[in-house]
Amino acid sequence: MAAQKKVLLPPHIYWARLGKGYLLTNDSGAHARLTPAQFRRYAATGALAPSPALDALLEGGFIRDRLDLEDQAAKRASSNEYLSRGPGLHIMVLTLRCNHRCLYCQAGAAGAAARGTDMRVSTVRRTVDFILKSPEPGLTVEFQGGEPLLNWPALKEAVLYGGKKAAAAGKDLKFALVSNFSLMTEEKAAFLVKHNVALCTSLDGPADLHDRNRALAGGGSHAATVNWIKYFQKKCGPDSDCGPSALLTVTRHSLGREKEIIAEYARLGLSSVFIRPLSPMGFAGTRWGEIGYGAAEFAAFYRNSLACLMALNAKGTFLKEKTAFFILKKVLGFRDNRYVDLRCPCGAGLGQLAYNYNGDVYTCDEGRMLGWEGDALFRTGSVLDGYRSVITSGAVRACAAASSLDSQPSCARCVWRPYCGVCPAYNYRAQGSLWGSMPANERCLTLKGIYSTVFELLGDPGKAAFLTKWLEAENNT
Repeated sequence: MAAQKKVLLPPHIYWARLGKGYLLTNDSGAHARLTPAQFRRYAATGALAPSPALDALLEGGFIRDRLDLEDQAAKRASSNEYLSRGPGLHIMVLTLRCNHRCLYCQAGAAGAAARGTDMRVSTVRRTVDFILKSPEPGLTVEFQGGEPLLNWPALKEAVLYGGKKAAAAGKDLKFALVSNFSLMTEEKAAFLVKHNVALCTSLDGPADLHDRNRALAGGGSHAATVNWIKYFQKKCGPDSDCGPSALLTVTRHSLGREKEIIAEYARLGLSSVFIRPLSPMGFAGTRWGEIGYGAAEFAAFYRNSLACLMALNAKGTFLKEKTAFFILKKVLGFRDNRYVDLRCPCGAGLGQLAYNYNGDVYTCDEGRMLGWEGDALFRTGSVLDGYRSVITSGAVRACAAASSLDSQPSCARCVWRPYCGVCPAYNYRAQGSLWGSMPANERCLTLKGIYSTVFELLGDPGKAAFLTKWLEAENNT
């Protein structure tokens, strides 16, 4: 009787149709591509005939009897390094006041003349002291609002006090400012550059589009934004962290204008564009019928935008997209992408904390925004409380449980699972539950469109070469 040929089933993997073939991923973050014929044979036998495709499966850990478990464990640990460090990102809301009236404002900011919404200097110090209790040796304090420059004394105190306290504690403390730049002065700019504060602003495209999205009383906001971007480009040295960088929030008014928007970033000599979909928080939720869109519409915008970026890169203009870059850090680098929105569990409480102007602490800035609307579900305590009580609060625990993809039926077997993360705050706001319902979740559908676009580019050797350069240039952009 002839001996039966040994058949090995594939190890635990995720797979999906992508383009004309199949994409395979696994928990270490490796990926491989197979033709339909190869996939049928692999699914039936767990192997392939000797070929480049088999080599790729062996290297990625997709052949059961040739698994390098230590290598896979090391890659998974590297891409989830944050779980053993404590919160590294700390968002300080210095004021709820703002001099803009952006169509999509998620923070639901108060008017520039509002009272009682500025962080006091005493609260600044308590917040910095609290932040330095995190076991993470490398900490980033990000100043947000409202418009943080409306409370300059608090910002200045945080930088000066924080620098001294961090040095005494042996911590590496960095600062970042998210500002519309309209209230910037040369005196303030000199202080920010001197203390190497990273600078980020919003740039939604050409003047007409930017000013439509980001209204400023008394005139357009685009001119001031562009002027200060150019100013800081000249003042900040090539090795400085102070920037500047810019992010793009896509509204319905942005659709179809991808080429113009990308051209504006290139014209200003920016090294990256951070393309962000709308969130139903704050004003955006109430104006969704006017400025919102569906996941498929955003996916088309994103795909067209990356095509514009690829064309510019091919002509020698370096310009990368940040969301794709964060994904590539895991896909090609097997590293923690340090982007709290794409983690499992998510970064709420584990990778970031947000501090309201009054010292209240929230799992994340989105949770703080919901708190501003009157729902304190994501509040973890106060800077007056003990660090342990805040970090082990029910809100942090609930977010960790709800954002575990293993407990999400639709996510547990999804091909994008090794690189993705859910957002309990978004789920709660959009679907009334921390867990949400992924089959009908617009954020989930949006991310699927983004992942598909990135992996389609990775499947094109010419485009993949540019994506690899984006990753290699991380320390220079």
